Amino acid sequence: MRYAVPVSGGLMCAHFGHCESFALIDVDEAKKEITRKELVPAPEHQPGLLPPWLARQGVNCVIAGGMGMNARNLFMNQGVEVVIGAAESDPEEAVLKYVKGSLATGENICDH
Repeated sequence: MRYAVPVSGGLMCAHFGHCESFALIDVDEAKKEITRKELVPAPEHQPGLLPPWLARQGVNCVIAGGMGMNARNLFMNQGVEVVIGAAESDPEEAVLKYVKGSLATGENICDH
C-alpha cells in the first residue's frame, strides 16, 4: 500500500495543494511497517493536477490536514482513498498511526 502525505519544511503541510513535496510511503499492511519512503517534489500547483499525478505515482491513500472538495472528488474518481483532518505533523508517524488505527483526525482545515 502506498501513502502520500503533503510536506513543507519536513512536516505535514496544513494545505494539501500548497506543499513543497510529497512523502511517498510504502507500507507492509500485514506487518504494519514502513518498507520504503521517498520525498518527491510537488509539481507546480494547478487545479486538478495533483490527484491524477499522485495516482500515477501508485498512491492508494492520501493523508492530509485539509483538502478542497474538488480534489477529494478527483481522488475518488482515481480510486484513491483520502483521509483529512489529520493532526499528526510527522508524515511517517501519520501513516503508521493510520495503519494501526490510532491517527487522530478532526475538522478539514481547508475551506474550499
